Amino acid sequence: LTDLVRLAQAVNSKLCLDYDKEADVLYINFWKPQKADDAEQGSDGIIRRRKNKKIVGLTILKASRFSEAN
Repeated sequence: LTDLVRLAQAVNSKLCLDYDKEADVLYINFWKPQKADDAEQGSDGIIRRRKNKKIVGLTILKASRFSEAN
């Protein structure tokens, strides 16, 4: 979470979060949600979405694995 806050501050953006409990997916958008023109899923289960080569959002699959309750 600390890294997300730093990233949001670095790009001087508005951070928007949405969690789908049923799917266990966390959507993080910098600025308002928008369509990306490129996306890459890492081996960590995080999809990095880009528009014009800038990260505009992250999609975190199986997000509850990062919960302190686990």
